Amino acid sequence: MCLGIPGQIVEIIDPAQHRATVSVDGVRREVNVGLLMSDAKLRIDVGDWVLVHVGFAMEKIDEEEANRHLGYIKEMGSLFDEELESFVETRPI
Repeated sequence: MCLGIPGQIVEIIDPAQHRATVSVDGVRREVNVGLLMSDAKLRIDVGDWVLVHVGFAMEKIDEEEANRHLGYIKEMGSLFDEELESFVETRPI
């Protein structure tokens, strides 16, 4: 099962190539942020929270929603560990 998982933007690597680094519960991963662009400009910045699915930042969310979502996923027990492991193993886009 693949879930969207909240991550916090910690670095904009290359805006032209739509690349950023997010931190998910302390694990950092490069993701594609191209879906969060408007008029060729990123709509995100360092510190923002996004919902990540299959290596893509799908949606910008607020910190409260991110924490709530992470809490729900962690309540699922081993499913959270599997998703976090999948997040680490996914190749960058």
